[in-house]
Amino acid sequence: MNEYLMPVIEVKNLDLSYDDYAVLRKLSFSVKRGEIFIVMGQSGCGKSTLLKTLIGLKEPQEGEVLYNGVNFWIQDELAQQKIMRKFGVLYQGGALWSSFTLGENVALPLQLYSNLSASQIREVVELKLALVGLSGYADLYPEHISGGMRKRAALARAIALDPEIIFFDEPSAGLDPINSRMLDDLILQLRDVLGATIVVVSHELASIFAVGDKAAFLDTESKSMITIGNPKELLANSKDSRVIQFLTRGGK
Repeated sequence: MNEYLMPVIEVKNLDLSYDDYAVLRKLSFSVKRGEIFIVMGQSGCGKSTLLKTLIGLKEPQEGEVLYNGVNFWIQDELAQQKIMRKFGVLYQGGALWSSFTLGENVALPLQLYSNLSASQIREVVELKLALVGLSGYADLYPEHISGGMRKRAALARAIALDPEIIFFDEPSAGLDPINSRMLDDLILQLRDVLGATIVVVSHELASIFAVGDKAAFLDTESKSMITIGNPKELLANSKDSRVIQFLTRGGK
């Protein structure tokens, strides 16, 4: 298959659990190149556990996760790390180093995983901060800026290495509607500017409808994915009361 037609991410018959407690069963889906894919559902449905498996932090009990046709979880550690270098992750709390300036936070992955000179790294840092609307803020510390700005600074760090896939863990959590919408706009911009494939774990309806090309709905009771499709089309056409309730009244 042509690499541009092959799904960037394929999940096949995935079983996720903590010891004897099953979280998700027989989960299968694929994500196309350049797609914004939403993982949604009520609290406790397994969204965060799935994200941990996708980014290489939790091994599945059964099943496969393939990136560009390569089965991640059967690779050795070196091969897994090579695949993970193509990931950018925006964690829910941002996870910025509080003792580093914003510029130093963004520079860190470049220092660790690139061969760029110090001057080249400074140029990239300035570019990434400008891309998220934080031009001129490189010398500030996380404690000196707002929550929305911290999220954007963390996003600048997540895209420092021009990742092929960007994962977002509840990106709108803790943000007011204006900052939440600004972050949604940034997600769309990054998809268009970087050509990145994007996976967003979210229960925020406004964001789901604003950015999602396709969404998988995970169900707490059945521990499975019960539907998948464009969020607006699911709202218009789904006959499942659980999906309609979530998409009309939220998922908290």
